[in-house]
Parts: sequence; C-alpha cells; structure tokens
Amino acid sequence: MSDSFDAIVIGAGQAGPALAERMSREGWRVAVVERSRVGGTCVNTGCIPTKAMVASAHAAWVVREAARWGVRPPERFEVDVPAIIARKERISGQSRQNVEQWLRGMPGVELVLGHARFEDPHTIEVAGRRLRTDRFFLNVGGRPAQPGVEGLDSVPWLTNASIMRLSELPRHLVVVGGSYIGLEFAQMFRRFGSEVTVVQRGAQLVPREDPDVAEALRGLLEREGLTIRTGAECVRLAPAQEGVAVRVNCQTGEPEVRGSHVLIATGRRPNTDDLGLDRAGVTLDERGNVAVDDRLRSSAPHIWALGDCNGRGAFTHTAWNDFEVTAANLFEGADRGVGGRVVTYALYTDPPLARIGLGERELRASGRPALIGTRPMTRVGRAIEKGETEGFIKILVDAESKAILGATVLGVDGDEAVQSLLDAIASRRPYTEVLTGGVRIHPTVSELLPTVLQSLKPLDPA
Repeated sequence: MSDSFDAIVIGAGQAGPALAERMSREGWRVAVVERSRVGGTCVNTGCIPTKAMVASAHAAWVVREAARWGVRPPERFEVDVPAIIARKERISGQSRQNVEQWLRGMPGVELVLGHARFEDPHTIEVAGRRLRTDRFFLNVGGRPAQPGVEGLDSVPWLTNASIMRLSELPRHLVVVGGSYIGLEFAQMFRRFGSEVTVVQRGAQLVPREDPDVAEALRGLLEREGLTIRTGAECVRLAPAQEGVAVRVNCQTGEPEVRGSHVLIATGRRPNTDDLGLDRAGVTLDERGNVAVDDRLRSSAPHIWALGDCNGRGAFTHTAWNDFEVTAANLFEGADRGVGGRVVTYALYTDPPLARIGLGERELRASGRPALIGTRPMTRVGRAIEKGETEGFIKILVDAESKAILGATVLGVDGDEAVQSLLDAIASRRPYTEVLTGGVRIHPTVSELLPTVLQSLKPLDPA
C-alpha cells in the first residue's frame, strides 16, 4: 500500500521548504522527507553557525587590537570556547526550529523523517512507508569529501561540522585545504588564539580566484600570524606524539607539520550515492551530481534537482534561486533557466572576499577586449575610518559595449558593496547608463564603485 502525493520533496534544505510552501498555496498535497535535521547545510553546519563563530572571532580580534582605535584593551584577555559554541548552537538551533515549525504549519504538507530510497521511478521507501508521486524534487545537499588525503584511518581528524563542536581551543590546528571553508576556519581559530598552519596542494590559495586576489588574501592572513604552506604535492596523515603529523612535499619549509588537531577541508560531495537513483532512471555526472538541464530537470523528466546536489552552484543563494526558477516554471507559466545567472559568492574571511561575474583570468582566456579599474582599500574612506584597510576593489568592463563583466571586492563590507553591481551586470547595459545619476551615501564602500569605473584602463591581454 502506498501513500500518494502531488509532489515529494526529498531534503529540507534551503530550496525544499520554500518550494513546499508554494505547492501548499497551490493546494497540492506534499511530502517533505528529511533524513537528518531540517534546514540543510546552511542552518546546521554551514552559513549560520560558521558566521556566528566568525562574529565571535571578529570580537576577539577587536579586543586584542583595541589600541588601534585608541581603546586600551583589558589586561586579562580570554576566549571562552564553550560559550562561543553555545552561542553558535543557540543561533543555529533557533533557525532549525523556525524551519521545522514553518514546515509543520503548511496546509497539505507532511514532514516525513527518515532516509528516502527509490524503489521504482515513482515510489520511495521511508522508514517502512512507501510514498508515491509523479513529481520528485531532490534537495539532498552535500557533505565533506577527502580527496587525495592519505592516512585518514590512522588519526582523528575534523570536518567543518565536528570542528564546531570542540570544547577546548586547539593548541595547533593544521588545516588541509586552502580554499573557502578551510580559510574561514583557519583565520577564525587563529583569532581565538590557536597556532594555525594551512596546507594547500596547489601553488596558490583559493585557486578559483585571480592570482592578485589570492596573494592579497595570503598576505593579510600571514600578517595575522597564520603559516601558509602551498605546493603540498602529497598530503599524508600519521600519528604523532600529542597530535597528528601532516606530511607534505613542498618546495620550501619542513616536510612535516605537527599539530594537535587537523581539519580536512578539501571539498564536498553531493548526497546522491545512497538514494537508489539508478532505479529512478536518474543520471549522475562524474562528481556524483544529478545531471540536470537548464530548467533543473534530471534525465528522468519527472524528477528535478535543486541546491548542492545538482552541480549548478553550492551556495544557499543559488539553491534559493533554484527554487525561484522551479516555482516560476511550475506555477507561473514561465520558461526560466539557471544558465544565465551571474556568478555571485563570498569568502567570509575578515575582511570578506566578494566576487560577481568574471575574473581577470577568465576574461583573458576568452580573448575579449576589456577594461579594468582598481582601487586599494587604503583609499576608501569607510575602510580608513574603521581601521580596516586590507584589500582592494577591482571592476572589469567590456571594452566595446561598456557592460560590466565582473567585480571583486576584498575588503571591509565588500560582501554588501559588491551586490550593488549585480543588476548592472545582469542588464548587460553600459555602466554609463546604469551607474550614473544616483547619489550614493557617504561614507560607504559602495560610493567608491563609480570612482573605480572612472579609472578604467585597457586590461593587459598577457
């Protein structure tokens, strides 16, 4: 005997509950299946808890650096790790509770707790129940991956989730992986007081970014006391006295780093390997993502994939946009796709690194004539007044159409400032038409964006 629904949403992350609510408003009967905790990565182990801890780390840094603002720091300075973790848990827990209450209050929506597995293209089994529908929406998220790291079975090691449950401060934290997740935790724990070493396999940190951005980010982290080891060709973990030995093969520095704790931050993988998707006729790509078209349909046309599991962006905001696109196509007669959306994300070091659109390296590879404008944060009034002048602003423009192609802001409030260019990029209109005539608030970082555009010069094609 099967329970039938108008739609089944598997996974209660960012896109799933919002889609269920829209279906509820349309009068559909919907099952939302969640194997663990509602809210997904963002609420439980991602954006919300990590940014709560980033805020605590910023507070620690401000106290330690108080003299730069003319404030005498206290003689006794202490970081209370259990209190930081408890604060993070309160914030994350409240968000999770809000999502669950939201779901349980939706007319026609049933929250089903358990692990979903496909029995056939239209039926799943969850905790002994068989649920059937002609429309499935996968929102199953992802989890940490550990590619290329040997010795994981011989030592204790941390993930981005377990490191946020520590009860005491690591004496020496070794972070394997020099990209977005790894660097946020590396700076965070350095500001809490740990010795921190970052081990990165490639020649530069955050390899997706332009070299000048990566170098600037490396410089600001090293000035805070982090040790950065790049070019680690072979990473291997082994037991060591009072900790873990991380064996590397680098051009400079000791061949082995010894730490009390090691965080593995080498990537993520989608939660698609244990759903029985082969029984539903769903094709996965080489990374385990559900292969989808521009409208987020899988190879089985009655099954959509949204969020981290579809390979179209591993961010909360892209998952939300997946919901918007899917809902518009289902209920508004739209024909929207995700292929044309502007790349947008931020790395929440302090100051943050914010990126939209194309970078220099991508633009040069395209051969497209372009213009570039830059401005160091040392010339931004807001940064000077706040005493946080690390970083720079960079904007890229098409040389012929004068449309803005991309922007990077590594600096204070950069994650907010850069978004004022999003609509300008999406419009593909000349910046002279979309960024003139308005009066911007002073003193802000955003007010300098038109000034940066006044300094445009040809981008060196080399």
